Amino acid sequence: MRGDFAMEPSTVWAPRVLSLLRIVVGLVLLQYGLAKLFGWPAVKMFQDLPWCSLFGIAGMFELVGGTLLILGLFTRPAAFILSGEMAAAYFIEHFPHSFFPIKSEGDLAVTLCFTFLYLSFAGGGPLSLDALLLPKGQPSISRG
Repeated sequence: MRGDFAMEPSTVWAPRVLSLLRIVVGLVLLQYGLAKLFGWPAVKMFQDLPWCSLFGIAGMFELVGGTLLILGLFTRPAAFILSGEMAAAYFIEHFPHSFFPIKSEGDLAVTLCFTFLYLSFAGGGPLSLDALLLPKGQPSISRG
């Protein structure tokens, strides 16, 4: 007979760390949306940014998407859309300077792109509104 103490650490902790990953990348993304749209925290590059510019629209995705990820609400579709946004950010802003992310300063965009792609398949984990609101066994694109 095996109890919880005999379970593999990855079985116990992996789902919780998945939720932690979702929250942390959501916070990272949210700061970009807040800086672009509201000037907080103040970043010189985003000062007086028009909301209808490419960076402004990206900020809207980051503000809404970051909030959804932090809450773990609609995690899979939100993460899928954000993965596409980060891919577009890389190819529009960084790729023209160099294919290599280390040379084009696109390493964050690439890392977030693939982290969001992973979350779009893995879901939000047990510490999410998706897990709280959806009954177990109910198929949903947002269940994590």
